[in-house]
Amino acid sequence: MEKVTDINILANQPLPSPASLVRQLPKSEEEARFVAKSREEIHRIIFGDDKRLLLVLGPCSIHDTDAGLEYGRKLAALAREVSDRLMLVMRVYFEKPRTTVGWKGLIMDPRLDNSCDIDAGLRLARSFLRDVIDLGLPTATELLDPITPQYIADLICWSAIGARTTESQTHRQMASGLSMPLGFKNGTDGNIATAINAIKAASGPQTFLGIDHEGKASAVTTRGNPNCHVILRGGSRGPNYDAASVAETENLLEKAGLIRAVMIDTSHANSAKDPANQPKVGAEVLRQVTEGNTSIIGMMMESNLEGGNQSFPQPKEALRRGVSITDGCIDWNTTETFVRQAHQSLAGRFGG
Repeated sequence: MEKVTDINILANQPLPSPASLVRQLPKSEEEARFVAKSREEIHRIIFGDDKRLLLVLGPCSIHDTDAGLEYGRKLAALAREVSDRLMLVMRVYFEKPRTTVGWKGLIMDPRLDNSCDIDAGLRLARSFLRDVIDLGLPTATELLDPITPQYIADLICWSAIGARTTESQTHRQMASGLSMPLGFKNGTDGNIATAINAIKAASGPQTFLGIDHEGKASAVTTRGNPNCHVILRGGSRGPNYDAASVAETENLLEKAGLIRAVMIDTSHANSAKDPANQPKVGAEVLRQVTEGNTSIIGMMMESNLEGGNQSFPQPKEALRRGVSITDGCIDWNTTETFVRQAHQSLAGRFGG
């Protein structure tokens, strides 16, 4: 019989079931309590009961876990200092969407050599998330592959759906079943309605094809995720962090019957892909907040030990420590300065 299936498949490597990996790398009771507490705090910020700003900070992607933990230790110490007015959450991004080809993140290629040892990547990701939580830092990530959450979602406090996938039915369905607060970015063209439609879809019940904790194909039915919000990240038509764009987003959310909760991504099209612009974007967002805007719940920033980025692929031994191999980031000193300025600028909001 002529072969008509798997013509282009070179290999099919079995992976451990999510349940098996979780048993091998379990979270402690203390870690579980911390994740639950962090999710509840983020929920209160989204829905207005907590006046603090949510700042999601960290590397564009994690490629060096030692450098990532060094960054985490610095962020954890800073988070404790500013916790009365700001809630700092660390970006722990393991999956990177690619426009064409390129390194797809630590889970897909943990050795940075195109060996694509996903088993090792999942183990490394899960271990790193536990390490960050043990620092006392809430974790944030972008969920790209719909199977990945089964392996790591219990260790994630906040997540995002990116601009490329906000319009995807698969990702809206996945989001409807996730247990943590989640932000949908506007589309790559800057269309805000795309994110609002995504929130409406993810907020309701969905049934879709997935896998269970034992890795078996399943029909998954969800109740819907009530903790979704919009992230403005700009688009091909330009930035959208200005007051007029925020007001437009507020109106669209209100017309859709959704909570007026808006996060601003200071990177990507809002910074014209220049990391040096991120603090400028952040300063404008803080101006809006201090002048009375209550719908802005927080910001995202791409930040690392060192600023900028470096080309990849290249030999691992040639890589500079603490420098992004994906999008350019601001350095730690710039990050710390911005966070402290944000904390100071919010004094009036808290009667200080």
